[in-house]
Amino acid sequence: MLKSYLKKYQLEKKKAFVVGGLGLIGKEITLALESVGAEVFVLELKQKKKKFLKYFKNKKKIHFIEFNAEKIKSAEKLIKNLVRSKNCPNIFINCSYPRTKNWGKSSFKNIILKNYEKNIQIQLNSYVWLSRIIANEMIKHKVPGSIILLSSIYGLYGQDLNKYKKTNMNENMTYPIIKSGVINFARQMCSYYGKYNIRVNTVCPGGLEGHAAGFSKKQNPTFLRNYLKRIPLKKMCKPQDVASAVLFLSSEASSYISGSNLVVDGGLTAAI
Repeated sequence: MLKSYLKKYQLEKKKAFVVGGLGLIGKEITLALESVGAEVFVLELKQKKKKFLKYFKNKKKIHFIEFNAEKIKSAEKLIKNLVRSKNCPNIFINCSYPRTKNWGKSSFKNIILKNYEKNIQIQLNSYVWLSRIIANEMIKHKVPGSIILLSSIYGLYGQDLNKYKKTNMNENMTYPIIKSGVINFARQMCSYYGKYNIRVNTVCPGGLEGHAAGFSKKQNPTFLRNYLKRIPLKKMCKPQDVASAVLFLSSEASSYISGSNLVVDGGLTAAI
């Protein structure tokens, strides 16, 4: 009986496309999928090829595909060509984080319309359109699939400004709009594509152990203290924690789960 349950997590003969597969979370997702037998195609920016070779040098089942999610039209064409040449994936994961250089100036006080519109376009719109493209390819090629989109706890509730007290950090007006949009879009996809045996789910990580996008590479110690006060488990989320959740949703162990949002936050949203 135990072996039959463990077998559900195996992904031999499965193909996975991971958009943003070299990021803080993406790298761990890529490794998790490969570790249980999946062939993984990492869709990433051209300038990250060296990082790919560093991380996955001896991994024969992990491949690098030059890809820019921000350029949605060319990204759509590339995905369709990739499906034709490599076959349609069983698993599609988007954990990319495209954003403008001045992403850190997206607070209510500092944001300007041009940058707001640009970030909605390159992040939310790319998540939406690429997911639709891959789902339609799954239908075309009659491939039952699992689509997993990365959201955030800030797609569920507003940012607590107390966490940013005495730091150089601030709230981000655009981020919760994007992440809440991803969650409800996944629900809508679930409703439409379920009849084709395509599952669509989201994963909502809490505060990650690592740098904050748009700020410094070193996490602010005051922010960490403020944040950990609110976490029942008293620790930050690690990329491996998110990868484990994604692996579950990629596998047959979650074959009856669709339209769900898996929260990985150490209990934060339960204790608000």
